[in-house]
Amino acid sequence: MCFFNSIKTNIKLKCFLNFTTRLNNKVGSKNKLKRFKENETFNNVFQPSRKELVETDYELKGNWNSSVFKNNNPLVLELGCGKGEYAVALANKFPEKNFIGIDIKGARFWRGAKTAIEESISNVNFLRMQIELIDHAFSENEVDEIWITFPDPQIKYKRTKHRLTNSEFLKRYKKILKPDGHVNLKTDSEFMHGYTLGLLQGAGQEIIYANHDVYKNEGSPEEVTSIQTFYEEQYLEQNKPITYIRFKFKDN
Repeated sequence: MCFFNSIKTNIKLKCFLNFTTRLNNKVGSKNKLKRFKENETFNNVFQPSRKELVETDYELKGNWNSSVFKNNNPLVLELGCGKGEYAVALANKFPEKNFIGIDIKGARFWRGAKTAIEESISNVNFLRMQIELIDHAFSENEVDEIWITFPDPQIKYKRTKHRLTNSEFLKRYKKILKPDGHVNLKTDSEFMHGYTLGLLQGAGQEIIYANHDVYKNEGSPEEVTSIQTFYEEQYLEQNKPITYIRFKFKDN
């Protein structure tokens, strides 16, 4: 009897777990839809379609400062911005610069967009699109600086094309950056750090600064250590080193 009671208990537990999983997924889907709808009402969120970017001359390409920010301040992008924490924090720290957080997942950066509105941070906006289309949204020499914070390292070889510092992405960044513009890569992935350093050195690019553990070694830029995302705090609690590279492209 004990054996059969145990089986019945396990079946009930499994049914309960399946039910709670379906319930959580349902609630999560509703929240996503709600956030998508709310994004449509935010004046700091832009959501062009792929067709609009690829098949037409996107109206904001080359006009972000004049049409959106209404000034001529340096333009800074955060690629794969997630919840938008870093973009919002940078905008709050550097009011003399313009920031755009870019991610394909609008339900994520909803939080950053909403926070910026609630806290009246007007120098940050969000753009929903795939990063591979970046040169369709920005003109040559339009951008002053790029941040890539904690990207998926895409470790498997077959995923190389999705790695945000592969040679094809670097070509796109170089195209939209001003001649003196630079790129920042901050990651907990030692693989991503080493891969990117090797690629840059092999291509003869200028590595301005590189650090394999920004919180243990002196000299790290203040904006690198003073801003921490939710996940970065978790990495630090696990004693994972946070790496950082700042580089620029040479004319070659």
